[in-house]
Amino acid sequence: MSILGLKKKQPKTFKVKVITMDAEVEFSCEVKWKGKDLFDLVCRTIGLRETWFFGLRYIVKDTYAWLKMEKRVLDQEVPKEFPITFHFLAKFFPEKVEEELVQEITQHLFFLQVKKKILDEEIFCSPEACVLLASYAVQAKYGDYDPNFHKPGFLSQDELLPKRVLMQYQMTADMWEEKITAWYAEHRGIARDEAEMEYLKIAQDLEMYGVSYFSITQNKRDTDLLLGVDAQGLHIYSPNNKLNPNKSFPWSGIRNISYSEKEFTIKPLDKKKEVFKFYSSQLRVNKLILQLCIGNHDLFMRRRKVDTIEVQQMKAQAKEEKARKKVERQILAREKQMREEAERAKEEMERRLFQLQDEARLANEALLRSEETADLLAEKAQIAEEEAKLLAHKAAEAEQERQRLEVTALKTKEEKRLMEQKMREAEQLAVKLVEQSERRLKEADHLKQDLNEAKDAERRAKQKLLEITKYTFCNISNTTYAKKTFFWMDFKDTDMKRLSMEIERERLEYMEKSKHLQDQLKELKSEIESLKLEEQQQGGLFAHRGDARVGLVHAFLMRIIFFPQHWCPSH
Repeated sequence: MSILGLKKKQPKTFKVKVITMDAEVEFSCEVKWKGKDLFDLVCRTIGLRETWFFGLRYIVKDTYAWLKMEKRVLDQEVPKEFPITFHFLAKFFPEKVEEELVQEITQHLFFLQVKKKILDEEIFCSPEACVLLASYAVQAKYGDYDPNFHKPGFLSQDELLPKRVLMQYQMTADMWEEKITAWYAEHRGIARDEAEMEYLKIAQDLEMYGVSYFSITQNKRDTDLLLGVDAQGLHIYSPNNKLNPNKSFPWSGIRNISYSEKEFTIKPLDKKKEVFKFYSSQLRVNKLILQLCIGNHDLFMRRRKVDTIEVQQMKAQAKEEKARKKVERQILAREKQMREEAERAKEEMERRLFQLQDEARLANEALLRSEETADLLAEKAQIAEEEAKLLAHKAAEAEQERQRLEVTALKTKEEKRLMEQKMREAEQLAVKLVEQSERRLKEADHLKQDLNEAKDAERRAKQKLLEITKYTFCNISNTTYAKKTFFWMDFKDTDMKRLSMEIERERLEYMEKSKHLQDQLKELKSEIESLKLEEQQQGGLFAHRGDARVGLVHAFLMRIIFFPQHWCPSH
């Protein structure tokens, strides 16, 4: 039995990667699937019901094309590498976004796509409008502005402005952020879907919004032009001006559009107007232009008809959903407000608590300081009391010392008075002793004179006696005279003895008195020395006026004491 060659088994599925504006998803598709099957799967996956605005776009030979719904996926000119990559994008744009975009997911996808086109400069936007649109984009991403959370620099990682706008002005990123934040702070209370809708409402008024541009030539003159297809109709532009069309054909004024190979014909509804023809060099681009024209025209006609039941249901559901979300937002806003008020009240209570704690702490510290001050004052009072007692004791001692000094001073005065009296008495005694000494001196002189006379008389008597002895027996008449002479001599001897005894007695008395006087003078000298010592100890209580007198008396008495022979009557 011969074995026939086996055919290679073909795979029944293939991988597809679909990139939306905010996600990437992969699907396993069957070989027989048409474009509509894949498109419906993507719409169901992301929850999109307004499918007529979108399509699956892919790149073929450096141009883009839209996946056809009625043909199988693999039968179209899709890339042959797996997984096949498609971009889920808006193919047609609404005339009025607020009225036509019902679902929130639809609004979000349009918002992301329009935002990307503006940032990529596929849609021209003035710098002022760019800043305003950026503020709504920030509101949609970050919610309400909170200066405590949204610190300077929080937009540094976000792409919000086209490079053309950034290069047009000499402004730093911080300056642009400050301008955007100023608008952003004004959008407080706007929800994410509302911010995205406000963004789209501003963007739909831009001249290049929703326009697909294609290069064409007019007639056989090969004049380069641009064809713009959007929700309003067809527009003819100069190559260097995509903002202001040279000629426009609204969908309401077009009766028919046809093309044959490379030639397009636009027939106005008004037959009197001239038919406009233009040429496109690529067949693939011509088919794309025709698809966009048909799709936009269908939507244009659809907007002017009564909404289908499906659209009415979606709008009703969207309305209910918006109302529900509005109520929820109001509840959330009220709860948020209540929470903020509660937080503010809590913060106020915490602040008040902290304030009271601070006040209590300060009061406690003040109390402690008061207690410390009281203790310190008590200690100072005790010290002051002790010092007062000590001062009182010292005052008493000082008073006693003062009284003692007064008594000492009085005693010293009395002693000084007595000393002065003794000095006066000593002076008087010295004067009296001088007088007595002078008188005794005179008496001694007289006695000496008498003694000398007596000695002369004795000498004469002896001489006489010798003469008498020499002439012994003189005449009798002379005998009587001799008797008288012996009598007188005897008399003279008796007187001399008596006088000598008297002088010796007086000399002894004088010596005794002189000795007694010397003892008194020594005692007086000791008292004077002791008084001088006390005067030095008492700080000079004695007056200096008696020093000279005391010195004179002291010198005089010293002369009497140490030189008594000058004053002795025996000499």
